[in-house]
Amino acid sequence: MTQVDSIQVEYSEDYGERIIELESQSNGKKSLVLLSLFPKPQYAMYYLGLFICVGGFVYGLNVSLISGALLFLKTDMKLDTPQESLISSGMSLGGIGGALLAIPFNEYLGRKYSILISCLFYTIGAILEASSHSYGELVSGRVVLGMGVALGTMTIPIYASECFPKSRRGAIISLYTVMIMLGILSGYIVSAIFLHVVGTWRYILGSSLVFSSLLMVGVLFFPESPRWLMRKNQLCNAYITWKGLRGMDRDEEREEFFMMEKVCHSEKEASQDRWILFDLYRIPYCRKACIHGILFMFFQQFSGTNSILYFLGSMYRKAGLSVHDSIYVSMIGGGTLFLSSIPAIYMVDRYGRRPLLLILTPGVLVGLIIIGCAFFSCCTDSLVAIYTVGVVFYYIFWGSSLGPIPFVMNAELYPNYLRSYGMSLGILSNFIGNWITSYAFLEMTQAMTKPGTFIGFYGGITAIGWFYFLLWVPETKNLSLEEIKDILDRPWKDILIHNINQRMGFHRKNNN
Repeated sequence: MTQVDSIQVEYSEDYGERIIELESQSNGKKSLVLLSLFPKPQYAMYYLGLFICVGGFVYGLNVSLISGALLFLKTDMKLDTPQESLISSGMSLGGIGGALLAIPFNEYLGRKYSILISCLFYTIGAILEASSHSYGELVSGRVVLGMGVALGTMTIPIYASECFPKSRRGAIISLYTVMIMLGILSGYIVSAIFLHVVGTWRYILGSSLVFSSLLMVGVLFFPESPRWLMRKNQLCNAYITWKGLRGMDRDEEREEFFMMEKVCHSEKEASQDRWILFDLYRIPYCRKACIHGILFMFFQQFSGTNSILYFLGSMYRKAGLSVHDSIYVSMIGGGTLFLSSIPAIYMVDRYGRRPLLLILTPGVLVGLIIIGCAFFSCCTDSLVAIYTVGVVFYYIFWGSSLGPIPFVMNAELYPNYLRSYGMSLGILSNFIGNWITSYAFLEMTQAMTKPGTFIGFYGGITAIGWFYFLLWVPETKNLSLEEIKDILDRPWKDILIHNINQRMGFHRKNNN
């Protein structure tokens, strides 16, 4: 019997008495505003889901707004290539700092207030961008904005994974990613809306203020994560929050709550008298989770997605299209990315994380090859047509694989007491990769040529990623956060053998 099984048996026998005890302790305690507004837990979950989606939308919006704004900034501020690269990558540069801040913020302030602080960074950054009168001011705004993006991107998936049941955890994080894609599409639409307005780029970059303000108001009514409360010895508050969000009517919800209490208690005892950050290296399964988390983000970023997103309008402009046509055609790629990410809401929990990566990642590679081959065209029309086909093909497969799954897996892999550290490390890796690929992209296309950049560099790394997914990535579908620990306790060799045998068994089944 596994550790998780033993915990479930222990609490399935006596959780009735524990519930009575917690009910007596919670009598007279003031209920959270959000939980008192909704008569049923499912309605509170809908509210959380709505604003988690808004958080994803704000992130995606800020990712793509710069693509349209750059077409006007290059002329208004007379930017050279290094300056254009730094403005494009400024948000990801700030994201590195935001990911580092996310560790103490999540650990000591909690999930709710970390999301609120990210909203403040979003708002201040957008104001600085829209009101900037120099290159330096604009870069500063981009960096501040990036700090909010990283803090929110790290905290929201953690918050969702700690509040939602395991049967919906993958779907809600995938929905968050879908809303990122909708935000990306909306960024191109916003650029088109303000196309003929005087001061175009100021309105484009400042438009995110509306949504970051909306998110800030919504988060004010969030309850704190019950798992975070449990870790801070606030058992009664954790029980009230859990009861309001999940209910205690079903055995499954009761067992998960008390299993969480047991695991949090044992992990807290084990983490005393040492700096727990080093557990990411010291404890084998934590080290393995850390390696997986970093590699997922590495393969996501070095598949070339941000080089395509940030410079989509600029690439069309260099291909010979007008500024207006570049913005309009960019919406094709943004729309494809959004639509292709929708199936992930259903497929991630229906088919699993690893199968989607194995099936869809080769399509990402084919898209990169088509994009690279577009630059061998001899005329503008064929270049634009083939490049657009490549972008569409790329995002059809990327949107339900390398887009959502790295976030889903990073939110699932780590134990409770290390989740903020581990997720922060994953997001840090994400933004380091984001900054490298976006800042160096224009120089890379000159040094390695455009086909070499997309096919040789990004395509080669994506191919290596597929073999990593095939051989060493475990499946975590429908597992509780505590059960995933048991999987990561296996040696690398056992995971490799299991994955190979599973793959061979799949082929034998199909052949029969």
